[in-house]
Amino acid sequence: MRISIVAEVLLVDDDKRFLDATAQLLGLLGHSVTTADSVAQARELMGRKQYTHMILDLILPDGSGLHLLEALPAQHTIKITLITGHPSIKSIVKNLYGSNINYLIKPIDLQQLESLFDDKKLTSTTSPSSVRLHFNHLVGESAPMQQLYEMIERVSTTKANVMLLGESGAGKEMVAAAIHYASKTEGDYVAANCGAFSRELINSELFGHEKGAFTGATHRKIGVFEQANKGTLFLDEITEMPIDLQPNLLRVLETQKVTRLGATSSVDIEGRVVSATNRTERDMAMQGCLREDLYFRLAVFPIHIPPLRTRKEDIPLLVEHFLAAFNQEYSSDIGISEESLLRLQQYDWPGNVRELRHAIHRAYIMADQQKKLLVLPDNLSSPFSKVAAQPQAGIRVGKTVEEVERELIESTLEHFDGDKKQAADMLGISLKTLYNRLNSYGNVEL
Repeated sequence: MRISIVAEVLLVDDDKRFLDATAQLLGLLGHSVTTADSVAQARELMGRKQYTHMILDLILPDGSGLHLLEALPAQHTIKITLITGHPSIKSIVKNLYGSNINYLIKPIDLQQLESLFDDKKLTSTTSPSSVRLHFNHLVGESAPMQQLYEMIERVSTTKANVMLLGESGAGKEMVAAAIHYASKTEGDYVAANCGAFSRELINSELFGHEKGAFTGATHRKIGVFEQANKGTLFLDEITEMPIDLQPNLLRVLETQKVTRLGATSSVDIEGRVVSATNRTERDMAMQGCLREDLYFRLAVFPIHIPPLRTRKEDIPLLVEHFLAAFNQEYSSDIGISEESLLRLQQYDWPGNVRELRHAIHRAYIMADQQKKLLVLPDNLSSPFSKVAAQPQAGIRVGKTVEEVERELIESTLEHFDGDKKQAADMLGISLKTLYNRLNSYGNVEL
């Protein structure tokens, strides 16, 4: 492990266990650490000593961590890191307080802390490790994604078949690959698109065939079920399979045996089938595009993939992830302005993550090479947009610290249907602190 130069760190959080654990990790990196558990204590420490780095929680018992930034001189050089579950705050805080702002999301590990003291990592977008990949495939720290990660974690310990339901471009294949990764299976991950198979060849693609089974079968072909034996088979666009051919798939799922076309004996198979569709369960039932008995075989564990418009706080992370990939591919160091990032967060992304990546790729090609910044088009919407961009409420420049904090608390409570324990856990604060805040708002009954 490479140790950076010694930094003077002020660590501010009201979670004693987090304070102790993080202070130990920072010590392992060779830095000097002072801890505080309130705004008042941190202000007192800042008055006595000059620190090079400050890591602080957003919500503290006696006020917001953002208030500590008000005590900084206009030309401060201290590097600020916010601990928050809301990455979208990063761009707002940068506009208000300068460019030395960073952020971390709990749980924090040694690698994340080390990156804070590596100037090259802080100023360059070429590091592919700057954004955390969950299950080696998924990006996002929002509440909907945390729920998705829990579903993946739970099903990965079983052999249950999974059906992924979500809009086009939401990342169903990435979730399927994440499930395979989390399951640590012996076999391979094999993906097949049922909508891309011709009616005449679909049985051959799925189950394989023997040489001479039909005209043009010049050699034996192993189908995707056998290829994915003891692994994971991903069947995308499952509802596009002709209804009269679905009994063949049902039979394989029930018997765990595959018979190649033209064969006289079957082959035993095992493994998980992950299917996906952009239709809702109601659509499937009303349109009759999937047999009911097949649905129950495939959707033992259904998972709904959240659309990007419901997790806009993940957009900065996704943008950083895509930029890192493009910079690595093209050996460049293109970044994004805060103004452009805010524009991306104000758009509804009907094409979801796929549309966002396409927009970043196009903006990358059009980047200002002198400023090393993406250049977004005047109109982000595509000809295929189904949802018009709407003015977004929420965090914006001009709001007070208290308004920002209150909105975070109330939106988190609303997301968890008023469950204060879950909301406090997501916000990284104690239940007592949450109640104190609600009392000050006069809406403790939420």
